[in-house]
Amino acid sequence: MRVGFKALAEKYGIALVQPLRIESQIGTVRTSHEVDGQVENRYPPSYRPDDSFSGHFEFGLKYEEIHLEFFSRLFAVTGPVPIEEWCKQSPFGQYARRTGFLYEWLTGKALDVPDTSNGGYIEAISAKHYLTRTGAVRIKRWRINNNLPGTPDFCPLVRRTTSVQEALQFNLDEALQELDQAFGADILMRTASWLTFKESRASFLIEKEADKADRIQRFAHVIARYCGRIDDPLSDASLHTLQEGILGHDAIGLGLRRSPVFVGQATMREDIVHYVAPQFDDLPNFIAGLKAFDEATQGAESLARAAVLAFGFVYIHPMRDGNGRIHRFLINDTLIRDKAIPQGVILPVSATITSSLDFRAGYDRTLDVFSRRFMQRYASAYRFGELVTYEDGTPSNFYFDDYADACFAWRYPDLTEHVLYVARVVEYTVRTEMAAEARVLVVFQIAQERLKEVLEMPDQDANRIIRSLKENGWQVTGKLQKQYPVLSENSRAERVINAVRSAFEEDFGEK
Repeated sequence: MRVGFKALAEKYGIALVQPLRIESQIGTVRTSHEVDGQVENRYPPSYRPDDSFSGHFEFGLKYEEIHLEFFSRLFAVTGPVPIEEWCKQSPFGQYARRTGFLYEWLTGKALDVPDTSNGGYIEAISAKHYLTRTGAVRIKRWRINNNLPGTPDFCPLVRRTTSVQEALQFNLDEALQELDQAFGADILMRTASWLTFKESRASFLIEKEADKADRIQRFAHVIARYCGRIDDPLSDASLHTLQEGILGHDAIGLGLRRSPVFVGQATMREDIVHYVAPQFDDLPNFIAGLKAFDEATQGAESLARAAVLAFGFVYIHPMRDGNGRIHRFLINDTLIRDKAIPQGVILPVSATITSSLDFRAGYDRTLDVFSRRFMQRYASAYRFGELVTYEDGTPSNFYFDDYADACFAWRYPDLTEHVLYVARVVEYTVRTEMAAEARVLVVFQIAQERLKEVLEMPDQDANRIIRSLKENGWQVTGKLQKQYPVLSENSRAERVINAVRSAFEEDFGEK
């Protein structure tokens, strides 16, 4: 016998974008099996709940997972009556109170039941099992501590799975200090400019625009100027500033879009739709919900916050263009604002994403956790028709027919896998990518010093000689001799080569 939330989903015909991960059944003994993220739990007969709304919902709250998309869809179908009956039958029961609170919070509609007048305050969701508000809001009516991390318009959830908890144990500050100790106290600041440019270039590689040199320079400037420094990064004014910096002030339709948008790819015959973003009229509420998450979770784990803010933004997709770059900008911006990394230091997370097939495929898989399931649910809900020019100047022939229904999913994304991915990317970035860059910088500086012991010259000339020798197998090319005739003398050229080469062939991994 199936029980809990899946029993209610089956009874009321609830179709979800994000499936319920747990299926509970009554059997003979208690067992649990997990395959590809789906969990099947069996319970002995003593666990059997009443075959009613309250019986199955209470069972779900006790033994299964919080699923706001499911709750909101379910409440829209059932209406208030079963919850009102439950609350009147069990006015002080914690599960009835939590359900009553969730109904009113998700629907914005008041239940016809009296306020709870007795009992201690209880958490809306478990802080042990979910990322929650750092300061709960007391709801006197239900004697509930509302610790949900967002608003009814946008409330992402992160499950504190064993994998997530382990990933969030990564001590970013300690890892950066280890880099300082290994390569010098100012190594992070001395590599800041290069890492900023590297992050920009890699970000455009993700967007498949690696040849856009001017835009790469613009985004590098945006990162260097605004990361951790821009006030209220999710405000309309700040998003406009970031987008203008990325795209240029002459770009059309800066600011929140006023047109439909989808993420996809063009072919000779048709556009392939990979993801549909929310209706433009709803964008202010979604952004307000994301900002509320930012404010509500101040003091929580920075890696988790950075992941939710970045991926939450990209799923909302509020701009005509530049969403992906702002999405990745928000990772560094959040970490700097949270003081998890020093001001001026940029983690080249985009470079890590593009550094290997595994990380690149992992990035796409992480985006697909929500978007692929979304498109499976709404595969027949979009079409291409008459071309219309919208208020922001965008001509579009794209139509989506299920905005209202899709809001149930857009508002309540499960971003657990996204937090796990970002935590792993950041750890690899610091321990591998930044360590490698620091090592290269140290070697290059030593090569400069040794070269100048043979030939005194400005840094710019030394850099040019070092790069040429390294790139040409430790040979002085004719072009280099023409630029620096002194290298035509064999004995001096040999001394220069040996000086530079010695720096690259020694191990400067640690001081």
